[in-house]
Amino acid sequence: MKTDRTFTAVLLLLCALVLFDGMGLIIKHLSPRYSAAELAAWRNAFGLIPSLVVLYASRDWRENGRRWKIRQWRLALARGVILTVAQFSFYLSLGLLTFATASTITYANSLFAVALAVPLLGEKVGWIRWSAVVIGFIGVIWIVKPGSDAFSPAALLPLGAAACYALVGVTIRLMDDDVPTPLINLYSSVTALVGAVVLTLFIGGFSPLLHPNDIWWFMAMGGFGGCAVLCLIMSYRMAEQSNLAPFNYFGIPLAFVLGWMFFDEAPWSELFPGALLILASGLLIVWRERMLKQV
Repeated sequence: MKTDRTFTAVLLLLCALVLFDGMGLIIKHLSPRYSAAELAAWRNAFGLIPSLVVLYASRDWRENGRRWKIRQWRLALARGVILTVAQFSFYLSLGLLTFATASTITYANSLFAVALAVPLLGEKVGWIRWSAVVIGFIGVIWIVKPGSDAFSPAALLPLGAAACYALVGVTIRLMDDDVPTPLINLYSSVTALVGAVVLTLFIGGFSPLLHPNDIWWFMAMGGFGGCAVLCLIMSYRMAEQSNLAPFNYFGIPLAFVLGWMFFDEAPWSELFPGALLILASGLLIVWRERMLKQV
């Protein structure tokens, strides 16, 4: 039974990766017509629907009287602000970089998560995991290529997004254990929606629909993103994260294939061998965490 649940959790995780990439493809498709802030606003607006579905399906939330207010609401809102920055940076990078390059750099979030866990959670990180972080950042530097003629400042955007996504992930562990994860996610999503709307108004306001079908793209973008979060929550409830983490890196070759299929991009020289180092560092971190749990 446990094996069956793990298998289902892996399938849900892979579905989440496909949905996240589908969302990214739509964002890249719409980037020439709309700003990153506008796209983030539309994504969060339509993404609230799956988030509410997850919340109302939460047994913990129902058993606790369907409370909306939480004690650490300031921290929950702060996570939403950080998520706003992460989304804006990543969505902007999708319009400036190849799809696979922008997506691959964001996988550095696991490296940032290890580094942030030390000051924020008081975790002790040994030399093996620090070595993995160093290897991963060498891979990132290999892709970004600072100081070379091939360097593009836009490559720093997904790197900043990765740091923000990692901060969002680490700080959820500071929340009270009795607060349902979907409720925390809803706080972050609503705050990110407000932040994206404010940012859009600050940089010039919303553009009129430039094509009648764009509203359907917006709905699909939000639906894909919201459902991806739903799949992630379900998968991490069914199995330990250490069992699922290796499959998360399936997103790197998937992003490369999708970028080639939909945008005729094949950035071999940009990604390799840097992407392999990021992959290796992530798997090394996963392996070390499993070893520590067995001690």
